[in-house]
Amino acid sequence: MSSSKHSSELRRLALSVLQPGFVGTEAPDWILRDIGDGLASVVLFSRNIVSTEQVARLTAQLRAENPDLIVAIDEEAGDVTRIESATGSSRPGNFALGIVDDPALTEAVAADLGRQLRAAGVSLDYAPSADVNSNPDNPIIGVRSFGSDPELVSRHTTAWIRGLQSSGVAACAKHFPGHGDVAVDSHHDLPAYPAGRDEIAAQALPPFRAAVAAGVRAVMSGHLLVPAYDPDLPATLSRRILHGLLRDELGFDGLVVSDAIEMGAVTRRYGIDGATVKAVAAGVDAVCVGGESAEEATVALLVKALTAAVTGGELAEERLAEAADRVREFARWSAGLRAAGAAQDATGDGIGHVAARRAVRLTGAARAALPLTAAPHVVELAPVTNMAIGKETPWGVAGPLAERLPGTTSVRVRGQELEEGTVALESCALEPAVGRPLVIVARDAARHAWMSRAVTGLTAARPDAIVVEMGLPGATTAAAQIFTHGASAASGVAAAEVLTDTSAR
Repeated sequence: MSSSKHSSELRRLALSVLQPGFVGTEAPDWILRDIGDGLASVVLFSRNIVSTEQVARLTAQLRAENPDLIVAIDEEAGDVTRIESATGSSRPGNFALGIVDDPALTEAVAADLGRQLRAAGVSLDYAPSADVNSNPDNPIIGVRSFGSDPELVSRHTTAWIRGLQSSGVAACAKHFPGHGDVAVDSHHDLPAYPAGRDEIAAQALPPFRAAVAAGVRAVMSGHLLVPAYDPDLPATLSRRILHGLLRDELGFDGLVVSDAIEMGAVTRRYGIDGATVKAVAAGVDAVCVGGESAEEATVALLVKALTAAVTGGELAEERLAEAADRVREFARWSAGLRAAGAAQDATGDGIGHVAARRAVRLTGAARAALPLTAAPHVVELAPVTNMAIGKETPWGVAGPLAERLPGTTSVRVRGQELEEGTVALESCALEPAVGRPLVIVARDAARHAWMSRAVTGLTAARPDAIVVEMGLPGATTAAAQIFTHGASAASGVAAAEVLTDTSAR
């Protein structure tokens, strides 16, 4: 083979192992050109989405260049939604489903989501999160997990995969080998999971074993250091973890996808190009890129890095070709899965609302205080959300409550405002609530000291206040509490219904 032909083939192989994002609700010219040159996958984010119908037009435009193109999306439902980022998810997230603990319900919710995604032309969903949230201070997983019990997480991981794939969309179990017991957000730096192998086998791995047994064909690696298996390299860059543990020990023979390769956990040490090369060398088959770095230049940089690594001996050409073959094999399989689901009804059946309502729990004092008969004042305590959730997705109880009780007023308070003294709780929370019910909405109060103090202060001044916790439940001084176990739009509606429904008593 001539050097020019070899260079062209290397470029095609390098393109085929990337899963880039892009900006816009229509495909840019450079993406279409790259698909024609061998790019086999793309990933969609909120910035690409206006409606299901618009996404269907976009995916049709992309697949005009390659009918088997893998179109991925990071859609967990619940707090992490892309397809419904403008409105908030109409389905509860994993933690709410784990609280209900009805695998048939989890399967139905995932199937409902799958029908919507398949109608939009999506073929791969980066879900479910199979992480066991064993650390309540975890800043990145939390309500994205089905829970803290490995057996519960395993059965709901199985149900989610079965439901999603029954609708024609491939599932992707993440974040291998388990991101649930960390205290650092991998978007910013490298977390460590210091447990021994026996503990990892008992606590973190069961849901991934269950996912493999359930027929999952994609697994996403996590950017975390697991010294029990590799003291030097994070899982995404570790052959010991991706090959020795995932493939040899767990028997997984499908597609290994990286978590977003531009995340600080790997780029702060290796750069985006160095991390990409090391990931593919370690066993990653498809490199997700473009959550933050969605430019043509980034793809060009990574293609150059991969080809240079092959010619320089850092990356075996056989490993790059193997990864490309796995991508092509997955693309063919997922195209067949999508076609098999095409005849199913894509309209929702309200299962998300049913599931969110079933996940709501109340204390006895809350039951005694319900239903609200007068328009309340609602104080929503808003934390800084992590990058997986995003900043703009609507959440809360005030909106749906105002629809049921006209005259409801509300204020949203952020921790920085309280710390800087630019907002006083008395003037924005207590004064407008004089003579009216007070509803306090928190989101992971136990994880945020400022929020916990605010809840304590408000309930001390108004012992009759009702606290709605939309994150992980934690100890508070509130007598009357409602727990939604997630902050999706569906969970907000469910909370508003409970607050105003006589049957909640």
